[in-house]
Amino acid sequence: MTFTGKTAIVTGAGGGIGEAYARALHAAGANVVIAELNADAGAAVAADLGARAQFIHTDVADPASTDAMAEATVEAFGGIDHLVNNAAIFGDMELAGLTNVDYDYLHRFMQVNLMGALHCTRSVMRPMRKGGGGSIVNQSSTAAWMGISGFYGLAKAGINSLTASLAHELAGHNIRVNAIAPGPTDTAAMNKQVPTEFQDPIVASLAIKRLGTPDDHVGPVLFLLSDEARWITGHILAVDGGQITRI
Repeated sequence: MTFTGKTAIVTGAGGGIGEAYARALHAAGANVVIAELNADAGAAVAADLGARAQFIHTDVADPASTDAMAEATVEAFGGIDHLVNNAAIFGDMELAGLTNVDYDYLHRFMQVNLMGALHCTRSVMRPMRKGGGGSIVNQSSTAAWMGISGFYGLAKAGINSLTASLAHELAGHNIRVNAIAPGPTDTAAMNKQVPTEFQDPIVASLAIKRLGTPDDHVGPVLFLLSDEARWITGHILAVDGGQITRI
């Protein structure tokens, strides 16, 4: 799964799983854009990667910002081949239910966690079409199927529906759209949301009795982005240690 000569954008790549995706794509030969709202984190990852990496300050909730992201990527690398819509509010997510979450907060949350993937896709689709096509992977979650995660699960269920719709809408332009649905993964964000004492029961419920790691998600994402998955689109791939069983 070589990406030499290709250009990939990874949103929210200043840390956690997104950073792992960006590093793996870079190691596989891609030019990589770190599209990140946190300027210090994004710039640090890009600087560490060095050549073929660039930080672009991006707010995925703002279509003007994602348009600028796409334009800057084309200016830097000549085109766009791949997009990973990873950016999301999670580690600092407010704890509330659908019936009591503040409406202003909910609006901002959905603009980032759901609409952000659409904003980025609309921004990159024209350069992808001009280059002959491309591939997109959206970051979903097993929370989409669990019905217990309030507005976070709602946003991820929306990502699944968005993935299927965009897969059909963009197939005629040779653009594939898939999603990965991580299960519980050992990151700073998850450890902030789920205290250690609550993690043991989660692990016990898994078929594979451990938390995931960011590296567990890298191979599946590279596969879905690559030509090895050239006849796969509209698919939601759960990478979750057997947390969710769908027959």
